[in-house]
Amino acid sequence: MDLSNVSVEELKAQIDEQKLPRHIAIIMDGNGRWAKQKGKPRVFGHTNGVTSVREVTEGAAEIGIEYLTLYAFSTENWNRPAMEVEALMVLLVQTLGKEVATLNKNNIRLQAIGDLSRLPTRTRKALLKGIDDTKNNTRMTLVLALNYSAKWEILEATRLIADQVKRGEFNSNDITDEIFSNSLSTAGMPDPELLIRTSGETRLSNFLLWQLAYAEFYFTPVFWPDYRKKHFLQSIIDYQQRERRFGKISEQLK
Repeated sequence: MDLSNVSVEELKAQIDEQKLPRHIAIIMDGNGRWAKQKGKPRVFGHTNGVTSVREVTEGAAEIGIEYLTLYAFSTENWNRPAMEVEALMVLLVQTLGKEVATLNKNNIRLQAIGDLSRLPTRTRKALLKGIDDTKNNTRMTLVLALNYSAKWEILEATRLIADQVKRGEFNSNDITDEIFSNSLSTAGMPDPELLIRTSGETRLSNFLLWQLAYAEFYFTPVFWPDYRKKHFLQSIIDYQQRERRFGKISEQLK
């Protein structure tokens, strides 16, 4: 759909507030390719992607989304060139320093999932400070997935449950979906109903594998630095046109 002649307000008017997903997850992809197309280093794409983060976060809060999870840095991303990884960590510190005031202004709480212990000390401190500075906000929760891997998360949950069984807190036959979900990094959050991935790629890339079991997927060719509030709203309009059956047939939902 060509969004050039459609306003944000016109798109908002098409959204049914009674059918909003409570939780949306986004794989922010295409920064490097966007920069390469412009003859710039990859870091230029990451820097410009911050504007997209701000637009989408504000857009989600404005329409009433409760949780927004952004895949900011995967465990596999450590394999990128050292200069790019270092620049990403510096950018994260700078962005948190600038954007926490905006989060507070919009009553948005910051949280993070992933193995945060491996982050550089300066980055981790800036992240934890941002989390603490916004902990009392209630309008929406913005979750950053940093040094995150779904396989790592599932293994960690398995180890945690195995230790609980070993201690006699319950036996293996008592393990349920709920117990497992409550052992994940996202414990206490609803599972995402909508997964958005930018840049035209159509894979999950080790992101929220357990939590996305019944999510709707929305793939767009738009590179992340070009992704704006209009694109985000359009993805929700598309989501609301789908029938979510959870194994049932259409007639059972009527």
